[in-house]
Amino acid sequence: MLTYPEFDPVIFSLPLGSFQFQLRWYSLMYVIGLVYAYIFFRRSSTSGRLKMSHAQIENIMLYIIVGMILGARLTYVLVYNLPHYLNNPSEIIAVWKGGLSFHGGFIGVCLGCLLFARKNGIPYFNIMDHAAAAVPLGLGMGRLGNFINSELWGRVTDAPVGMIFPNGGPLPRHPSQLYESFFEGFMIFLILNFLIRRRPKEGVISGLFVFLYAFFRFFIEFFREPDEQLGLVAGPFSMGQVLCVLMMIFGAGLIAWSMNRKDGRVIASGSSA
Repeated sequence: MLTYPEFDPVIFSLPLGSFQFQLRWYSLMYVIGLVYAYIFFRRSSTSGRLKMSHAQIENIMLYIIVGMILGARLTYVLVYNLPHYLNNPSEIIAVWKGGLSFHGGFIGVCLGCLLFARKNGIPYFNIMDHAAAAVPLGLGMGRLGNFINSELWGRVTDAPVGMIFPNGGPLPRHPSQLYESFFEGFMIFLILNFLIRRRPKEGVISGLFVFLYAFFRFFIEFFREPDEQLGLVAGPFSMGQVLCVLMMIFGAGLIAWSMNRKDGRVIASGSSA
């Protein structure tokens, strides 16, 4: 059995009158991911691969952040814990208490980028392919934040990798946050950043991101503790796995459609980002 390293999830606290400002590792991880995405977009724009100006990149980051937060929160409220929020509607906006869905955040980012693309006359998949190549780093960092917070831990196990989490009960559990960080984050990040330099047709990178994330997440869910309020919803499968099956079908379809388009554009060549 491995020993869970003791982390303070709060980096520092700063009293501001009656308000206590806290910088948490979890928040910092997502800030790092967003900063990297911004830098990646700018480098891709400079190289000519991304059809956006630097000013447009600054604007789209707002669309991405708003779409991600709204989509992630609304999906969690509607799909994962609707009865609770119907009884406590004031908590719907309390995102600082937790409760965000990746699948909803993904949809929110897609819609935000679609609105921006149409408004500015930019090919949609040129934007989405670069977003897909940048986002996995933030996902990997975010799961490390979950590990530091001692949340979203795995199922009880007697395997040598088991850990006793501070708020996960007395039995050792899979550190599923680390599995997700490696496969859903850093592994996909390396794969997509290698492939995007090979000038695939637009839409292929986006489809690969959707498929690979869903594929890895589906299997890691067998090691992750199901949401307490839902449990297993379809035999041995969790709600996350049900959504992942839909994502795999969509991702595979998007790859096939992109590869077979006669008018499909390839991602412009340029220096690596």
